[in-house]
Amino acid sequence: MKHIFWLSAIIFVSCALHASAQPRFRYDVKMGIDRLEEEGFDLIKGKKVILVSNQSGRDRTLVPSYRAIQRSATSTLLAVLTPEHGYYGIARAGEAVADSADSLRGVPVRSLYGSLRRPTRNMLDSCDVVVFDVQDIGLRSYTFLSTMYNVMDACAEYGKPLIVLDRPNPLGGTIVDGNVPDSGMTSFVGIIPVPYVHGCTFGELARMINEEGWLPVGADSVPRRCSLTVVPMQNWERWMSWEDTDLLWMPTSPHIPTVDAIRGAAITGVWGELGLASIGIGYTLPFQMFGSPSLNSSVLMEALARQPFPGIAFVATKYRPFYGKYSQQDCNGLIFSFYPDMNMRPYSAGIEMVLAVRALHPELFVADAVQEQARNMFEKVTGSRELFGALYTGGSDAAIRAITSHGRERFMEMRKKYLLYE
Repeated sequence: MKHIFWLSAIIFVSCALHASAQPRFRYDVKMGIDRLEEEGFDLIKGKKVILVSNQSGRDRTLVPSYRAIQRSATSTLLAVLTPEHGYYGIARAGEAVADSADSLRGVPVRSLYGSLRRPTRNMLDSCDVVVFDVQDIGLRSYTFLSTMYNVMDACAEYGKPLIVLDRPNPLGGTIVDGNVPDSGMTSFVGIIPVPYVHGCTFGELARMINEEGWLPVGADSVPRRCSLTVVPMQNWERWMSWEDTDLLWMPTSPHIPTVDAIRGAAITGVWGELGLASIGIGYTLPFQMFGSPSLNSSVLMEALARQPFPGIAFVATKYRPFYGKYSQQDCNGLIFSFYPDMNMRPYSAGIEMVLAVRALHPELFVADAVQEQARNMFEKVTGSRELFGALYTGGSDAAIRAITSHGRERFMEMRKKYLLYE
């Protein structure tokens, strides 16, 4: 029987990898920065500009957005403000980033992930317009979204117009997965009430934030609204994953070197907060591994093989992290491979994987063994007050699935009016 199981697994993985290797037609997607360039930078002509960006902010020929604006010679670039990880994306997750001593061709670089996380009045005072051009990864907990939110709020308060140069959601626009955060669970890793995998572009989310009244209340006791212009993409459609765009991926942070790392982060990212297993941080495939020295990976594979996971192939493996959880220890685990499928639900797949681990290794789910700081961070990232208790005090699988899909359908209906792409 085991021989049949492993033969089936090999055939499944082979078919999946074969499908992913087939040539795919790629579309000439033009991002917001490309559209701005094509239109001669008319929106910022003659203006003093502050740009919020990092090395992911580039046009389709890989010219940095700050450099494209400089080359236009139609406006004055006053400063570049950077989100978490700094301009070049080298700072670790959660590491405070100081203002850079270096400049970008004479333009000062200021950090929005250090002593400040929101632009001050003084920072924006001398500009005519703020331009936002940062590549997101499509996950609620990734703090680039929180930076955009704070920039919107500052622009609203200080009367500065904001231009968002839209970019693709690398996971596509049809995959929406996970729960909407509980009321009162707002944090820098969960700034707005959207599912963990939200399926929106930053341009769409900016419109949603503005119109849904999600910005803080101003002096008039009503939510602020900023003067927002979104420069939409051309030729991007909701079904497209990053690979369909013919755009080159630029790492957005140290552990997001590829788009597959994003897909893996949607599966494993929240579980890294609890330290249940190594999730590949410290190995060559960050977020695309799940394992520990004691994990019974072959039995876990058998459990996962009982249900379909569109777009995801789980493969039993062994690996040895260079640093991080279980550093220099041999781990039994799973590696995740991905193939195109618009029905992929990576967050839900991560839930099913952990439910299978709980059934196999109940000794790992002892609430008292989890440090308070880890539990607090887990609750912030998941946006749920209930999930930890349900996992660690014997909540049923059905109850956990309900918690981790709470609010999704309402969000799907609400977001329709803010979508810019079919």
